[in-house]
Amino acid sequence: MEDNRKKVVVIGGGITGLAAAFYLQKQTEQPIDVTLIESSNRLGGKIQTVKRDGFIIERGPDSFLERKTSAARLAKEAGVDHLLTNNAAGKAYVLVGEKLHSMPEGAVMGVPTKVAPFATSSLFSLPGKVRASADFILPKSKPIADQSLGHFFRRRLGDEVVENLIEPLLSGIYAGDIDNLSLMATFPNFYHAEQNHRSLVRGMKKLAPTPKHPAPSEKKKGIFLTLTDGLESLVKGIEAKLVPNSVLKNTSVNRIERQPDGRYLLHLSSGQTIEADSIISTVPHTVLPAMLPDYDFFDVFRKMPATTVATVAMAFPASAVKERFDGTGFVVSRNSDYTITACTWTHKKWPHTTPDDKVLLRCYVGRANDEAVVDLPDADIERIVLGDLNRMMDITGKPEFTIISRWHEAMPQYIVGHKERLAAISGYIVNELPGLYMAGSSFNGLGIPDCIDQGEDAVEKVLYYLRTGQPV
Repeated sequence: MEDNRKKVVVIGGGITGLAAAFYLQKQTEQPIDVTLIESSNRLGGKIQTVKRDGFIIERGPDSFLERKTSAARLAKEAGVDHLLTNNAAGKAYVLVGEKLHSMPEGAVMGVPTKVAPFATSSLFSLPGKVRASADFILPKSKPIADQSLGHFFRRRLGDEVVENLIEPLLSGIYAGDIDNLSLMATFPNFYHAEQNHRSLVRGMKKLAPTPKHPAPSEKKKGIFLTLTDGLESLVKGIEAKLVPNSVLKNTSVNRIERQPDGRYLLHLSSGQTIEADSIISTVPHTVLPAMLPDYDFFDVFRKMPATTVATVAMAFPASAVKERFDGTGFVVSRNSDYTITACTWTHKKWPHTTPDDKVLLRCYVGRANDEAVVDLPDADIERIVLGDLNRMMDITGKPEFTIISRWHEAMPQYIVGHKERLAAISGYIVNELPGLYMAGSSFNGLGIPDCIDQGEDAVEKVLYYLRTGQPV
């Protein structure tokens, strides 16, 4: 390697780090040597696909929103876009008490944008519907830096709509307590809709995309994308495009030290050290304080919670599951005495994942303040999940196999004040650690496209820093 080439280290080989390394190596602005360091023996982080007996099973995320275009674009650049496919559109349900209720048409993350489907929904009582209609006459809230999702939605729509619709949907994304989660760090668009239109419902109706009506001969497509060979094929496609020998697996960064000349020295678990002109850290927030022990402003991350969850995929012969619902899955209200928090009828939502004569159910357990179930033995989790499913479905016999994937402290919680804390830390980094950048699910979005976006943004900042010497 030539001495005049700048050296950039990307720490963490999840989708954020993969995207960052890929786009750094692809850029032609400056000659850069890129090293990607991953502590495990594989890349991809939470993206893990299992193939068994003709099934394609995702241990972590199973898809991403099509309207967030960075993931599909990265798939194209990695040469796997021919594998992209939309989910099959179908009804979604909410389990309240012991009954599955159809999700009202036109609801945007639980916020109604169509009056008739909401007014006729069995999800809410008449008093609950009347309370929600107060959104049309309530004044907009006074401007505020941040507040909890729960506080915001309860004020606009009342407790019943929050607990029976909004909370199950949002908890499915963040596995968190909406009375603690930050509105501005998760869904600031709701706040802006209320501020700009006074009524949240009216505001969201104006902001909602115009639905596309397929031709009579076309099948209605869903709003999510995945890859027919499994999401891990995206990871492998990106990895295959990386410069040979630019990835260090089974290697951790124990400590980062800033040297007098402004460059960085990384002490690795292998006992080696490497130097870098700039660093992109994509590791979880829980890792940063130990990696940078000389900078106490990272200690705030020690107090940032992260929820432990698990996915439970069960394969059955089709004859063992009596279908009573025309849909692709359901979420569970906390007002229901169930352990599972959601279930996807994967064989319906993603038909390519399941042989024709089989059924694949993918359930979720674990949420904020209710995580103990995740650490039970596999047999106990399987028994609990089957018990829950049999309360609303007719399942005969045990599954042919079950795959349980535990994700400890894997869901970062953006609690109230999250953006302000990040801004403060970023300010300290600019002054004391110029050229170091944070990206990933702990910071500015959990979904695959959000993580890719953060990786790309970090690349732009690194390139500017290397070009000008000025941190951003």
